[in-house]
Amino acid sequence: MKKIMVATLVILTTPYLSAAEIYNKDANKLDFYGSVQARHYFSDYTGSDGDNSYVRFGFKGQTQINDRLTGYGQWEYNVQTNHTEGGSDALSGNKTRLGFAGLKWGNFGSLDYGRNWGVLYDVASITDVAAIFDDLTYSYSDSFMSGRSTGLLTYRNNNFFGLAEGLKFAVQYQGANDENSNNARMATKANGDGYGFSSSYTFDWGGAILGAYSASNRTLAQQQLAYGRGDKAENWATGVKYNAHSLYLAALYSETHNMAPIGSIGMANKAQNMEAVAQYLFNTGIQPEIGYFQSKGKQIEGVGDVDLIKYVDFGLTYFFNKNMSVYADYKMNLLKDDNPLAIPADDVFGLGLSYRF
Repeated sequence: MKKIMVATLVILTTPYLSAAEIYNKDANKLDFYGSVQARHYFSDYTGSDGDNSYVRFGFKGQTQINDRLTGYGQWEYNVQTNHTEGGSDALSGNKTRLGFAGLKWGNFGSLDYGRNWGVLYDVASITDVAAIFDDLTYSYSDSFMSGRSTGLLTYRNNNFFGLAEGLKFAVQYQGANDENSNNARMATKANGDGYGFSSSYTFDWGGAILGAYSASNRTLAQQQLAYGRGDKAENWATGVKYNAHSLYLAALYSETHNMAPIGSIGMANKAQNMEAVAQYLFNTGIQPEIGYFQSKGKQIEGVGDVDLIKYVDFGLTYFFNKNMSVYADYKMNLLKDDNPLAIPADDVFGLGLSYRF
């Protein structure tokens, strides 16, 4: 029982730990992983009410080229199961989350390219642990290097060339994805050329400190949006976490410039973001969780300073084993109903059953 609880605690911050090995021969290995989430939301806001079930799966592979050089690749896909078969909504929400390939050379680190996690998520990931409502304050998909994004060239080094155990760093470059590229997209999901880096140090007693920074050019279309008209998008973030003895604690602070989205009409000139979570895993398999998330937009045209995100999250999960769990999550929205940007301010309650493999 104790071994199951330890494995489950690691899963909290390492999704799909129990990937199934489907091929391992001649120095080539391929793992298959995924999850099925049967999930339903309850809210007065119709955009958050109802079924929200999905299936997520992927492959992780590697090949040993020689005694020092290893090639690797990963692909991950999401399929919404709350849609009709062949209807107008059939493809909505179905998406490639990850798709990249790279090379790793011993202690010299790894270099890969493709659709991957931006380096800013290295910090954001420490609070991305809620069962459902993990609406992070500065990390979004296809928002520069803050979450999963396209055209990322990433160098990572663990243990600082083998000289300092626990010290990691990453350097990342992102090519332009805008209205003039072969991957044209809407302004709020576009980006110009940019770079970023992150670093972290993990102590042997379970604590860790992390930091990240990115800077990108903004596209012409982004500079013409209703909010946030600067020519640069920047973000810096720092965080701390503790993960030991069945207790998980994490907190972060970040500031963004011309990055925090305001619906589909713009981005805040500046946003100050705070996140904090606490979880405890009992030997019975029960895990309560509480989190606080706030993003305050600053100097917004015609509005001034206003909260973009503000909520408290209460979660409760029961792990049958490392593969199966049932959970409930309540998002207590602290935004005002009459907020000037008309951001939804309703509470949301969710129930779910999860199978991971």
